[in-house]
Amino acid sequence: MTESNSRTADIRRMARIDEPAATVLLASLLLDLFSLKAEEIRINRDQYSLNSLNGFFDADGQSFFFKFHQEDGEEAMSGEYYRADILARAGLPVDQPLYMSVLPGEQILIYRRRSDPRFSDVLRALDLQPDPVAESKAVAAEKALSARVLSVYLESLHDVTPQEVAAEPIHRLFYDRLTDPHSGAIPGGRYKSFYVDQRFLLPGVDLDWETFSRARIVINGRRYRHSFGELFELASVRLRPDRLADAGGVVAHGDAHNANVWYTETDGRAHLSYFDPAFAGQNVPTLLAEVKTTFHNVFAHPLWLYDPADAEKRFSGFARYEAGTLFLETDWDLSAVRAKLLDVKADNVWRPLLSELDARGLLPEDWRRVIRLALFLCPTLVMNIRAGASTHNPTSSLIAIAAAVMVGSELETGNDVMSRFLDRTDPTLDCASES
Repeated sequence: MTESNSRTADIRRMARIDEPAATVLLASLLLDLFSLKAEEIRINRDQYSLNSLNGFFDADGQSFFFKFHQEDGEEAMSGEYYRADILARAGLPVDQPLYMSVLPGEQILIYRRRSDPRFSDVLRALDLQPDPVAESKAVAAEKALSARVLSVYLESLHDVTPQEVAAEPIHRLFYDRLTDPHSGAIPGGRYKSFYVDQRFLLPGVDLDWETFSRARIVINGRRYRHSFGELFELASVRLRPDRLADAGGVVAHGDAHNANVWYTETDGRAHLSYFDPAFAGQNVPTLLAEVKTTFHNVFAHPLWLYDPADAEKRFSGFARYEAGTLFLETDWDLSAVRAKLLDVKADNVWRPLLSELDARGLLPEDWRRVIRLALFLCPTLVMNIRAGASTHNPTSSLIAIAAAVMVGSELETGNDVMSRFLDRTDPTLDCASES
């Protein structure tokens, strides 16, 4: 199937320029796939749907929610894509679709419509208006879900072959976005189209790719070891699918950012459950399993990744380039609720998981670098973070670059929020109680 024959790609593309025409295409798809005569189709304008489309429709007297994740080159994929049954069998709370298509280029999930908010919306409200009681409830819900996730990771952890790992769809979120989908050449894909030979406009500087990609980076006075370009080069080698079997594999959702998580309150307590398991798998490389969740639920907030216009109003940034070094200054920081969620990730998922890997002899010596490089690819390849390329402005672009380098590169000296997080998760260090 060629890209022009991918109906989900056509619908997603049309939704950006002609929503009524997109609803006609979607109605035809639903009728052909599921014999559903869709009415009252509404496509959501959703800042979290960077590579997906979702919305609502009615059919046969019922209300439904649809979502599909349309990935670059998806039409060339082989095997299943959405595999909610894997998560359900493992004991994870996952909303099962009523209808599902895994046909290449026509992959879509249909759920019963729910009134529950997504966890992303709950947390965004807390970013903007802190509420200690609501924060405590949200953090408790995250801890409960983390306990179940960890249990599944530990129970499902097993040796895997490079071939088994390479067959998992999660690589479409990481390595595959670095490569040309046809030739496999690097740089290719989003990496090449987003950044190579492009210009980088930041408050105070305007740099070409060669200058920007090679620049040493100093963020708020802290000097980092690797440049933006070097991090891509390192990722293209270490995150190659056939090199990620060394830490074993687990059953995982793989893309559990909080826009894929329902937030349900009952009897004064909140409960979380997954949906849209587009990248679920049984042999997900262990060190990748929790990366998207960690970055997109913590470091992408508040505001800069999903709401760059609002970030520009709330935060400031200034850049200076001098003698091969790019100096970045910004007052952006994690909100209180995001810092608490990061602690939950460290103490309730990452540290016990890494400890088990260490006990089984499955923890690679360079595990920190693997996690860092995968975290670096989360913001840089989920969307184009250059100012003017999509939704980013110079200030939000500066914050994005600073956040990406901060999670991706070690510091030359000192510490920051990312190095403290990794120290807290390190099974060889006695610092689990540090904040």
